Order: sequence, then C-alpha cells, then structure tokens
Amino acid sequence: MTAPLATDPLSITLTHCAKTWPDGTRALAPLDLEVRPGETLALLGPSGCGKTTLLRLICGLERADAGATIHFGEQAVTDVAPESRGVGVVFQGYALFPNMSVAENVGYGLKIRGVAAAARRDRVREMLALVELEALADRRIDQLSGGQRQRVALARAIAIQPRVLLLDEPLTALDARLRQQLRVDLAKLLRRLGITCVIVTHDQEEAMMLGDRVAVMSAGRLEQLGEPETLYRAPASPFVADFLGTLCRLEGAVVRRHLGVDTLAFRPHEIAIVAPGEGLPATVQARFFLGSQVRLELALEDGQRFTALVASNAPWQPDARVGVRMADAAPAALEEVASC
Repeated sequence: MTAPLATDPLSITLTHCAKTWPDGTRALAPLDLEVRPGETLALLGPSGCGKTTLLRLICGLERADAGATIHFGEQAVTDVAPESRGVGVVFQGYALFPNMSVAENVGYGLKIRGVAAAARRDRVREMLALVELEALADRRIDQLSGGQRQRVALARAIAIQPRVLLLDEPLTALDARLRQQLRVDLAKLLRRLGITCVIVTHDQEEAMMLGDRVAVMSAGRLEQLGEPETLYRAPASPFVADFLGTLCRLEGAVVRRHLGVDTLAFRPHEIAIVAPGEGLPATVQARFFLGSQVRLELALEDGQRFTALVASNAPWQPDARVGVRMADAAPAALEEVASC
C-alpha cells in the first residue's frame, strides 16, 4: 500500500510557502498557514489569486519555492510524492472513469492500494451508503446526473480513508439549484467525517457555508483568515469586505453632516428606508424583486449611489423620494473598513 489508511484528524502547516513559475511570474507570495485538525478551511478568492496553486502545493502536484515546508501533523511532506501523502482529492471535473461502474470508480483507489476484494466491497458499500447512492452501484458514469457524479467523486476520495481531503471547486459545474442543495449535504458530510479538509472556491456563500474558517486570497497573498462571521462583520481590508458580500460606501460632506464620519461603509441589508424628510434624502433609481427581498438602487442628492435590501412587500418604486439611515442593528465595525 502506498498511502496509510485512516488516522486521527491532523493539522496541515505551511511555512514560508511561495510559488514562482519558470517565466518568473509569482503565483503565490510567501505565506504561513495552519489548518486545524478536523476543520474545513475554505480558500476563497477570484480567479488567479493563487488558491488552486496553494491546494496543489498541499497535495504535492506542485513544488513550492526553495525554503518552504509543509507538514501533515508532525510529518514533513514537503518532498513526499503525492500518492504517498494520504490525500484524497476531488477536482472540478471529477475525473471519473467512464468505462467503470459507480462501484468500480469508488473502489478504484482501494484496488490500486492492494486492499483485498472482500474488504474493498465492504468499504465501497459503506461509501455508497454515506453519499446515498447504494441503488446506483452498477450504473455507468454516463448514466448519472451532475450531482450524482459529484457524489461518486467524493465517495472515491473518501474511500481510501485519507488523512487530508482536498476539494477544488467541486460544485462549480452544477446548476444553481442543485449546487445549493449539495452545499448543505456536503457541509453535513464533512462534519460527520471529521476529516481535515481544504476546499477551493470563488463563491463567498459556498465558502461561508462549508468553511469552519475562511482564508480570503488576492493576487497570490493571504488577505485575512478567520471564521465566516468574523470576516463578514469585521473585514480587515476593503477587498475582504467587497468579496464577502456587497459593500456600499458613502463619502463627503453630506455624510459628515448627518452621520459624523468622513466615510461610511455598510451592507445593503443594514440600511433602513424611512419617510422623506427623515435621514438622508435619496431617490429610488431602480427596484428588483428577488422573492423574499427587494433590492433598491438608490442615489443621494450629491449623486452617490448605493444598494439597499428590504422586505419583499416594500412599496417603493423607481423615482420615489425617500429618506435613508443606518438600521438600528447595523454593526459599527463596518464603518471603519473603508479607511483601512
């Protein structure tokens, strides 16, 4: 067997990890990062920010620049081959074998590790039950839906009882409704397994649903690391604030006169719409019905524009004159972020 089977959850520690491509392009600036034993860490950021490069360094598909070290628990794996790290990986395209059945795909990793046929069958049965695909064990991959293929890929990655599970945009290829449901299923599965997991995503809602902590990345740098609620309510920079949901900013004398600050930053749901003559005078520029909420695009008298999210029965229509103020429950922390 080339990789060990199940162990207790372990940490992943990266020290001074950087990656420079042969043409001199810096893909990842030097960073230190620790993934706690048994936690799910979401790497979040736009395309090209370095999150997938970081994932590939962890699994060994890329080598970090000189001076970097990577540890799984107490074991240094910096120079260990990918197949010997005890890592389960699910890529965006799933990489399933079309000439194999569902059960054969799930059991493939066990087979090449020399697990006996009887034990392999038991483990495959257990994994298919875990992802609720027992009835599809003999079905071909091309007969499955996108969501079912994603479950097969997860089952195959987990079947080898990896020490670390790595997920690279595993839900991107799915339609929006299915992706939403599978986020819930995946979150429950990861917590049930208790395995140390790193997931790459560019979707902030996905990161906040799946990650015990979220590492926000930009241009090869780690911008902020913390629990989802902390990052949302107390972002360390304008980039983090903008990436974790819509951030609105108001600046200028009109803000100073009414609110006593030079710059105010807030989320759309933290604005209260009041009667004309109360708060700051504003005009509704556009109205969008979103089901449980209405999105209003608003403009102040000086031309500054911003967004508010209000209840779905909100009566305001385009060209309506209204007043706006901060909702009573709006946290003060966001008022500071624009000056970071």
